[in-house]
Amino acid sequence: MAVFQIGDKVETIDDVISGRVTKVSEGTVTMETNDGFLLDFDANELVRIDTGDIRVSNYEISQIKAEKEIPKRRQTQVTKPKERNAPKMEVDLHIHQLTKSSKGMSNHEMLNLQIDAARRQLEFAIKKRIQKVVFIHGVGEGILKEELYYLFRRYDNVKHYDADYQKYGLGATEIYIYQNA
Repeated sequence: MAVFQIGDKVETIDDVISGRVTKVSEGTVTMETNDGFLLDFDANELVRIDTGDIRVSNYEISQIKAEKEIPKRRQTQVTKPKERNAPKMEVDLHIHQLTKSSKGMSNHEMLNLQIDAARRQLEFAIKKRIQKVVFIHGVGEGILKEELYYLFRRYDNVKHYDADYQKYGLGATEIYIYQNA
């Protein structure tokens, strides 16, 4: 038989009734339910519920405080060699990135829009002395890619090659712009 004290949180064994002990007398325990009713039970009909209170000593608290006060080393970001040479600029030439709606546009008009955007971005990169640019053109039938190659060949200081396969797959071309001193 369990010994109950006033204030213990208890629950009945046979029913779904729980509450707090308000009175204990010779095997009879009075419980105030969570709904506010006073009910009498035999001590063997009740079971004490763990209140879930966590007891922490002052020593444990002081240890945690001391641990928090130790300044943590800041991690410096180390750029990997591959990232150091990563392109500074990306240009996405997918048609949905260049216009709100391509509805009603012919393939020729879409291609011209993409090539004009590529030319503007290339001129911008040359003017701002950006050495590496990635043009994302997608895989498709390769027409845009060939037109880009034709555009890049018109510049003496531009070299083009396939962009990083792991990052872009087959749908991107990277250019390197040689800077004149």
